[in-house]
Amino acid sequence: MNKDKLHYSRSKALHYALKYAITPNPLYRYFSVHGKGGGDCTNFTSQCLKSGGAPTVSSGKNQWWYKDNNCSISWAVASSLYWYLKINAKDHLYGIKGYEVNSPELLEVGDIIFYENIKRKIQHSAIVTLIHGNYPFISQHTPNLLNIPYEKDWAYKVHFMKISL
Repeated sequence: MNKDKLHYSRSKALHYALKYAITPNPLYRYFSVHGKGGGDCTNFTSQCLKSGGAPTVSSGKNQWWYKDNNCSISWAVASSLYWYLKINAKDHLYGIKGYEVNSPELLEVGDIIFYENIKRKIQHSAIVTLIHGNYPFISQHTPNLLNIPYEKDWAYKVHFMKISL
């Protein structure tokens, strides 16, 4: 793929999120909760990013891919996707990039929000699917929810991530 022609389509990511937020896409593996861990949140977030035009990366030190019901850790684990996006931005690597901003008012549809728990571990991700009065609403998996307020009472810290290619 020609690097100059890459473009992140927020509208395509949004369309995908709205279509599959409640009922997961059967073409992808669904990650169930196991005990107190796991879930499908980041798998869903990654699917939205890919639908928006993010190219998969299956070589090099910073990988993000899904193929035949297998995937990279960064595809399915919230903390790994967070660092994948930040490293790509910092090091100007090929692929989707994330730039952390300090205010939810700076987010647009198609951006990503990451949630840190009380142990200061990023454990959840969601995609922004609606902006109402500068306030972002998200869609997510685990649980599967559509256009809900982004705030979570359990979150110790929230990371707002602007997405670009």
